[in-house]
Amino acid sequence: MVLKVFFPQCCNRADSGLLVGRWIPGHDSAVVLAVIHYPFIPGQVKQYIQQMQAQSQVELSVLGSWSLPKEGQESMESFLRDLSTIFPKGRWLQISRQMGKMGFTCHIVNRDQNGKAVQQEVTKEYEDGDGNGEREEEEEEEERVIFVHYDQRKVMLSQLHPAQSGIHEPQSDAPSELRQMFQTVAHSEPLFFLDRYDDGPLKSTHWQSEGREASIIVELLKQASVPLCLLVSWLLSVWTWICNLWIFSVYPVRFLSTKLSTCIQLSYRTEHMTTLSSPNPAATHTHFMRKANILVSFMVDVALGMLLISWLYRDNRITVVANTLVPAADHVAKELDKLLQWLMGAPAGLKMNRALDQVLGRFFLYHIHLWISYIHLMSPFIERILWYGGLSACLGLTFALSLLSDMVALLTFHIYCFYVYGARLYCLKIYGLSSLWRLFRGKKWNVLRQRVDSCSYDLDQLFIGTLLFTILLFLLPTTALYYLVFTLLRLVVVLFQGILHLSVDFINSFPLFAMGLRICRPYRLAEGVKFRVLCDEPGTALHLLMEINPLRCSRVVQTYRTPTYSCYPKDSWAALVKKLFVGELIYPWRHKISKVD
Repeated sequence: MVLKVFFPQCCNRADSGLLVGRWIPGHDSAVVLAVIHYPFIPGQVKQYIQQMQAQSQVELSVLGSWSLPKEGQESMESFLRDLSTIFPKGRWLQISRQMGKMGFTCHIVNRDQNGKAVQQEVTKEYEDGDGNGEREEEEEEEERVIFVHYDQRKVMLSQLHPAQSGIHEPQSDAPSELRQMFQTVAHSEPLFFLDRYDDGPLKSTHWQSEGREASIIVELLKQASVPLCLLVSWLLSVWTWICNLWIFSVYPVRFLSTKLSTCIQLSYRTEHMTTLSSPNPAATHTHFMRKANILVSFMVDVALGMLLISWLYRDNRITVVANTLVPAADHVAKELDKLLQWLMGAPAGLKMNRALDQVLGRFFLYHIHLWISYIHLMSPFIERILWYGGLSACLGLTFALSLLSDMVALLTFHIYCFYVYGARLYCLKIYGLSSLWRLFRGKKWNVLRQRVDSCSYDLDQLFIGTLLFTILLFLLPTTALYYLVFTLLRLVVVLFQGILHLSVDFINSFPLFAMGLRICRPYRLAEGVKFRVLCDEPGTALHLLMEINPLRCSRVVQTYRTPTYSCYPKDSWAALVKKLFVGELIYPWRHKISKVD
């Protein structure tokens, strides 16, 4: 049988004393957490361990003794061996180390049913003078010890993530040995508050024994966060009361609030601030990481927004943008006018239906004229609108991008109208031709059962169907050409809005804090561990060094990505192409019901 002892590296040169730790239930393993130095009073040690158990909720105990003899301490090892009767346990580890050697010597004291100690020594190998290897014969039931050295600070601060095997383990199964070891070190934080500067009767060695690791800035921020959270909570309650007014429940206002990107981003930011301003501390590691990611993303978002404001309001750039906006709209209108004149002629040598071509062309030209009149009517107010709209960047770059997306939607509303007119007319003809084609084959669409059934038609119905089919078929190329041109223009606008929505979604959902931990402190997010041989000297136990494998960057993004109202289309590319072919409308709006995790 092999006994694994997880030994902290900070205790390799500790003074002689008692080993405090925990036996891992269900496994033949022990976790050493600290070494209490001599001199000590056994009663005070027992009282101290009971206090630590109550604070950490970890079953701590005295595992054994640690001996690093110095000059004048030759009898220390026998004194520590006799302490096994004061701290009765099923096993007592007697670990000793000689100065100048890396390896440890371990003796295990087992107690039988009568309480009598039976000492077993770890298996050793040595070579005699002739070079022939010999092995000391021990009892058949002797145990071998493997020391696993670990960095106590890294293990306590790290979070071990389950392996992605694709097989879900049942929740009733006991946690693995490694996970229990990580949890034991992480939950034993109160044990590490005792350092050498304390005036207490006990002195111990652990990763903070030379002084507690802390930051004055962090402690000040913790104290300042309490009144700040209360202020933010009060502001959010006022904002929620305003949003719940009856005027915002009216249909047009409610409809616009679900379609405009700025309103959706505002509701999303309100939800984030509600999570951050909660006075309750994070209960789990996932909740803590979500709060930290939201806070860092919010700070980066506001910082980018302030940089945009500093660039936008410098050198009178808003006036320059406002002065170029109207000429740009006139240029777009002229290009659309040329495009319509080209479509009303013989585009690419195609012969269109002249009557329908002229009707559609003049209809769209009239819309362009209305749009240009609207732009010139709004031209005196454009600069002021841009000036006040640019101030929204102080809330974050995402607000500025969302407002830009809404402004693009308003400025290209005429293109959207052209696309809707063309798509509706094209869709009407496509569905009319498909219905008439079923009429020729003696079939019809059953609306109730959602299937095609056989049907008999008389001569008049077939004659009228033939006339309608012929008319729709010869008018289809003209309608399809207008639909194709305006659909391409609409797709360009949708592509630009999609890039803006993806940028907003990236800033809102990307786990910046988790990725920063992965880059700066990779041990904080652990995917597993690896072992390498540290020492295998003759006469000593096997020593392994445990190193933490950091979580992959792709897994960090997948695990800690913040849930967002994603702008990704819910339909596949095949469904998108099908909608374009049959003339169904494509909406780029972001809905609040499309929240994904």
